[in-house]
Amino acid sequence: MQHRLLARQLQRLMGNDFLPDERWNSFLQLISNYYHEVDRERGLLENALEVNSDELTFANAQLRSKAEHEKALLHSFTNSIPDLFFAKSLDGIYMGCNKTFERSLGLSETDIVGKTDAQLLSADRVESVRDIEKKVLATNQPIVMEEWITHPDGSKFCLEMLRAPYYGVDGKPLGLIGIGRDITQRRELEEQIRLSALVYQHTAEGMLVTDPDYQIIDINPACARMTGYELEEVRGKNPDMFNSGRQDAAFYELIRETVSQIGYWNGEVWDRRKNGEIFAKSMVVNRLMGDDGKVHGYVMLFSDITEKKQADDMIWRQANFDMLTGLPNRRMLREQLEHEIRQADRARCSLALLLIDLDHFKEINDTLGHLVGDVLLVEAARRISACTRESDTVARLGGDEFTVILSRVTDPTHVEVVAQKIIQRLAEPFQLGDSVVYVSASVGITMYPQDASEVEELLKSADQAMYVAKRQGRNRFSHFTQGLQTAAQERLRLISDLRSAIVENQFHLHYQPTVDMATGHIRMAEALLRWDHPTRGIVMPSDFIPLAEETGLIVQIGDWVFREAAKWAGRWNDFLPGGFQVCVNASPVQFRAEGAASQQVWIEYLKDHAIPGKCIVIEITEGVLLNADTDVFEILKNFRNAGMKVAIDDFGTGYSSFGYLNKFEIEYLKIDKSFIHVLSNTALCEAIIVMAHKLGLQVIAECVEEQLQAEMLDKAGCDFVQGYLYSRPILAEQLDAILRHGAMGR
Repeated sequence: MQHRLLARQLQRLMGNDFLPDERWNSFLQLISNYYHEVDRERGLLENALEVNSDELTFANAQLRSKAEHEKALLHSFTNSIPDLFFAKSLDGIYMGCNKTFERSLGLSETDIVGKTDAQLLSADRVESVRDIEKKVLATNQPIVMEEWITHPDGSKFCLEMLRAPYYGVDGKPLGLIGIGRDITQRRELEEQIRLSALVYQHTAEGMLVTDPDYQIIDINPACARMTGYELEEVRGKNPDMFNSGRQDAAFYELIRETVSQIGYWNGEVWDRRKNGEIFAKSMVVNRLMGDDGKVHGYVMLFSDITEKKQADDMIWRQANFDMLTGLPNRRMLREQLEHEIRQADRARCSLALLLIDLDHFKEINDTLGHLVGDVLLVEAARRISACTRESDTVARLGGDEFTVILSRVTDPTHVEVVAQKIIQRLAEPFQLGDSVVYVSASVGITMYPQDASEVEELLKSADQAMYVAKRQGRNRFSHFTQGLQTAAQERLRLISDLRSAIVENQFHLHYQPTVDMATGHIRMAEALLRWDHPTRGIVMPSDFIPLAEETGLIVQIGDWVFREAAKWAGRWNDFLPGGFQVCVNASPVQFRAEGAASQQVWIEYLKDHAIPGKCIVIEITEGVLLNADTDVFEILKNFRNAGMKVAIDDFGTGYSSFGYLNKFEIEYLKIDKSFIHVLSNTALCEAIIVMAHKLGLQVIAECVEEQLQAEMLDKAGCDFVQGYLYSRPILAEQLDAILRHGAMGR
């Protein structure tokens, strides 16, 4: 009877959504029908039988057989369902279970029946199970809850467990039953779905889903943020609505064909936001295929890479373009020159390379500042570009050097026309704020393939031609010739030899005596540098000083000259009653940067060797004073504080400004030889001497070779003279002998 009641209660429980399998309900219906038939037969037997012990015994046996069959049928049913099942008495003793429950505990039914949870479960589970079952029996209501159970092998599974009371024929509770189902896979799937939904909603990547016809079904919040559109604004529309127009219809058709053929596409696309702004995105398009082999739709995943593209573009521009002028830089020029060479080869024509250097640009930088210099460079770039065609390339190599590639040259005269136009435009005044400045340009021209066939060779050829233009007086252009190449190679060899000359002590000094016109005595001498080359012989200063200045070697050479000259000046000053001075020529380069630092070393050298500063005269050019900055002021001030004198060399060949002579406290003025050699300049020489004396300066005339010149200078009141009329430059030992044996008269 208890099994029948249990089966009926199971049927009621099975009727809800907890166990929806129709097969289980059919089993329960079968058991219920069977129990009903057993009851009917038992009633018939009880009514029909008389009080006969044998017959009653037989009837009871039949009933027991029916009951055993009933129990076996119920047990067979519970074992056939995949869910676990158990039944407990009111005092928590297990009365039965199915095979699934046995497997969950790793025990057989024989080991389970008659036991309590305290004997079968872990201590932590016993208490929680007891609380739940007390609540079930107290409320007479089933309770469904989830539990994570650990299998005997250590694996875990999620169990959805229903516990419910069951009752006797009198309606009183007899115990409770439990029915549980392993929902681990369902929960894992639900968790995957939940995580997928979270990713879909919160990922930084935009996601767009379409149907098989590319009509938009859904977008995620990131897509909405990137495009500015909400889902309702795009639902049912084609993703083509975002097209910016930067890529044509063929581009998008290629995307669809690729997805159709291989199932996906990835690349970069330029789209348009709702506000009209164009942005770049990296996009992947995937095809969604169902189990039926049909296309169910497409998913587009993308990220906004506009900032990255802008950063990449900035890096590319910085690597290839000049940030000041916006022109291609040296790197881009090389690439463009290689490209133009290939084009010229295919077209069987020539190209020209122009190298443009602004004359006297450094003077503007030094006097007006680098900001003004930058403005000039920008304007110069604009003027040069205006002289060329759109097919030509204008680039800035750096500093004040520009280049122009003239492509497809068929008429060589066109190159000269462009070069002259550039020179004329750059010679026009530059209005830089409140200042108006003037520059000129020296232009070197080389042709491909006539002069060179490689990029490096073309650049070198143009550079050599440009330096020829500078040496010829600037503000002009010069063509490259093979002779220039030979001269350039000779120049490189000379520079190399010059470096060796410093190390191998190949330099020595000659001294040009300077005569006091009032007494006829030698009062000073100019130290003149000579290079005794091991194979070339004597190399004159005019041949190597420009190279030394250009390479910066003049700083080291100048230091050696100063020390050598100071040594002899100190010796001669000691034994001559009126004292003695040695004039040391200083290059403008020595007043800049690294060279300026060495000037203080000179002063220290004089102190260390007890050489009076008054016996040294530093000869500088007018250009040093014209471009003087704070450092030059400081150097000249230090010279004067050390007792040294300053002379202006070659006066009259430059700006010939008497204003800075007084400003810088100059002691000596040297009249250039060009005024001495032409006697028609007598009046000019007299004017210079008179003006110098008015300013408190003494005048030295150099390169006096004839007696008539000496008489003219004496009459004009010149203080000192030097030249072949008195003596050629001689070695220190020779001058020393002369000074010790008496003055050299006229």
